[in-house]
Amino acid sequence: MSLSDRRSLLVMLALLPAAACGFTPAYAPGGPGQALRGQVRAADPQSSGDFDFVAAFEERLGRPAAPRYRLEYTIQTSERGAARVAGLGETRISLFGTLSYSLIDVATENVVTEGSLRNFTSYSTTDTQLATRRAQEDAQARLMRILADQVAGRLIAALAE
Repeated sequence: MSLSDRRSLLVMLALLPAAACGFTPAYAPGGPGQALRGQVRAADPQSSGDFDFVAAFEERLGRPAAPRYRLEYTIQTSERGAARVAGLGETRISLFGTLSYSLIDVATENVVTEGSLRNFTSYSTTDTQLATRRAQEDAQARLMRILADQVAGRLIAALAE
């Protein structure tokens, strides 16, 4: 048996359990990911972090035209030093974010699902003030993207049940 034949056989054997369990991709036609595409309107942003979150969320699930669901959310962030150098002070800052959300059916005003998520990212402070500020803004945008991806994943999983 040639090496490529063995690899093909191993790949097919590895995929067999996934096929047997009824696994279907979330973004497959008719899947829960497609059912949410363009159907969720996030609450209006109130801060720059909210703007980053909503932009990332709409990039993931699409901008709603006639939304079926409304996403209410609150985001809280905090910073804490992650590394310190004698004489320089904090050289690495961790940015923590907590997001609480509720998905509400627009027609009935019933809560479909709700939850809370936490994550973090970091940035460096060892350069100029301008570079530190840009690193902080970039870390915030990355954190909001991470939280938006997590919320979208949770919503898709909740509607798949």
